[in-house]
Amino acid sequence: MTRLATAMAHAPVVLAGAGLLASAGHAVPAVTTWPWLRRTVSASLHGERDGTTVAVTFDDGPHPEATPLLLDLLRDLDVPATFFVLGQNVARWPDVARRIAGEGHEVAVHGWTHRNHLRLAPSTVVAEDRRTAALVTDVCGVRPRLARPPYGVVTAGDLAAARAIGLRLLLWTAWGRDWEERATPATILGRLDPGLRAGSTLLLHDSDCTSAPNSWRATLAAVPEVVRRVRAAGGDLVTASTHLAG
Repeated sequence: MTRLATAMAHAPVVLAGAGLLASAGHAVPAVTTWPWLRRTVSASLHGERDGTTVAVTFDDGPHPEATPLLLDLLRDLDVPATFFVLGQNVARWPDVARRIAGEGHEVAVHGWTHRNHLRLAPSTVVAEDRRTAALVTDVCGVRPRLARPPYGVVTAGDLAAARAIGLRLLLWTAWGRDWEERATPATILGRLDPGLRAGSTLLLHDSDCTSAPNSWRATLAAVPEVVRRVRAAGGDLVTASTHLAG
């Protein structure tokens, strides 16, 4: 995948086309993924709050190599995090998912696969999120409370799934663009910099299943400095649900 294609795949954009025009009602909520409108229309959606807490979140896992290494690091740093998992990956690596929850981290829904929900019927989004939530509950022994759609594109299907399953939708305040082929710890920190402060929700990835191969290694190397800067700015690192409840 080219850098441009990868960036476009992960950007919270609204895809246009004749096929989507027929389901405009499904697409309308996706405009809230535009950062400026997200702050205007739904401030809580991007996880920015008053207070001292900061949520570090990881998408696209679990991953059989990256996630265990990240869990080791988070344990050493004494940082609870939130993992937005793909159902198909939980099915492939249930022991890794079980370890996430067992070590006190939050497990949340990122869909069954990493397909843009604008390309799915709302009923399919509901069914796949329900399937993922049920599997997380079965494997991890805890019921997820949060959901984040792939690519950050919120659709009517996501809203319906959230209502039906009892999930709260959460995007992010700042992201590290750590999926990019040329991502380094320095570029990740630079992208995250606006959010390395109290009140933010940060987005990183613990898997390369939809990213440049081995891109998670740069993420792993950046995490200690992310934690240091957040704490230096007075941030208290907590799970996303704790952050939102604060």
